[in-house]
Amino acid sequence: MKYRSLTLLGALVLSAVATGCSSSDDDASDSAGGGRTTLDVWLMRDSVSAEFQQEFETGFEKDHPNIDLKIQIQEWEGIGEKVTAALASNDAPDVIEVGNTQVAQYAQSGGLTDFSDKVQELGGAHWLKGLAQPGAYEGKQYGIPYYAANRVVVYRTDLFEKAGVDASKIKTRDDWTAATEKLNKGGTQGIYLPGQNWYVFSGFIWDEGGDLATESGGKWKGGLDSPESLRAMDFYRSLQALGKGPKDSDESQPPQAEVMAKGDIAQIIAVPGGARVVEEKNPELKGKLGFFPIPGKTAGTPGSVFTGGSDLVVPAAAEHQDEAYTFVKELSGDAWQKKLAPAMSYVPNKTTLADAVAADPGTAAMAAGAAQGHATPNTPQWAAVEAKNPIKEYMTAVLTGESAASAAGEASRTITSTLNSGS
Repeated sequence: MKYRSLTLLGALVLSAVATGCSSSDDDASDSAGGGRTTLDVWLMRDSVSAEFQQEFETGFEKDHPNIDLKIQIQEWEGIGEKVTAALASNDAPDVIEVGNTQVAQYAQSGGLTDFSDKVQELGGAHWLKGLAQPGAYEGKQYGIPYYAANRVVVYRTDLFEKAGVDASKIKTRDDWTAATEKLNKGGTQGIYLPGQNWYVFSGFIWDEGGDLATESGGKWKGGLDSPESLRAMDFYRSLQALGKGPKDSDESQPPQAEVMAKGDIAQIIAVPGGARVVEEKNPELKGKLGFFPIPGKTAGTPGSVFTGGSDLVVPAAAEHQDEAYTFVKELSGDAWQKKLAPAMSYVPNKTTLADAVAADPGTAAMAAGAAQGHATPNTPQWAAVEAKNPIKEYMTAVLTGESAASAAGEASRTITSTLNSGS
């Protein structure tokens, strides 16, 4: 699932078809003159700024004078159908940016180029797992990690100071709970956590060693009723109770950043961009917001997070496979990643590049958490699970008093049925 400005991360959608490349270098539409190959690339809205795009195009074409880049910026709305159509055509673009969790559905059709033999050359040993794992399908690597984003704790520095809480000393879940209890006094909500924030809940499941669903022998099984997931629900329920977040809606209804801007809320769990929304809605809070990674169970290891972001794929029908690989290698390579990440406030695609965003507190907190990143179950059928979203219903049921074990069993059966419906 793509960054989605992550305020963008909770609701990303895909759409756009553009003109693809012609198959012959002799064709006027495929030649930029002098025998140069025109490489048709689709990047998504907000993936790059106009300034970064120009810098990259200039640098790339200087280093590769035989390639003329044609980068087309696409809109997220409707892109899924358009990518699917492009992959099935004989006129596909050469490179496409796609949401990391969407690679499986495109790979299932056989429409993507397999890069398994290029993983080592591309530095795959250091890729963020939350980008690399969903970029693979049935043991083959189709998606090359591009950039990532994930949630962090956004907090009010003034309220922390007033309560005598030092954010730098919050290293574990126990530390976090104790601090939040201390903050939850005198009209201040220790945390605003809506009851249906299933991305946050997923992180707690992964921390406990569980998963939303698991696959064995070609069959999937929902995992909400595992002992690990039930422990995660216990923690979510206790944390959610330290604020007044609604039990029957998610972080977008109402928008949690707007809620934080209106009241004395000490913390929300959001992408760093949420802080900008808070400041826009309440300018008096400018300079009063800080960030730290979601704490894990033990000191030294941040909590697990859902990784949103993008991968780069090459259609199997693309005419310029070698040039497309050259583009992917450059844009996903260390030199350009070190420029892209700070320019766009993204997490770079490798854990070894986290220092590139060290100067930006919000992005640095994201990068620390990204090392513990995960993606949703890697199956094309997961989109159908999200459409029904039994996880949200389960969370509300537990928070309003139903038995966790019973509600988890029902939700897991729904997930199991949905994931196996296409097999």
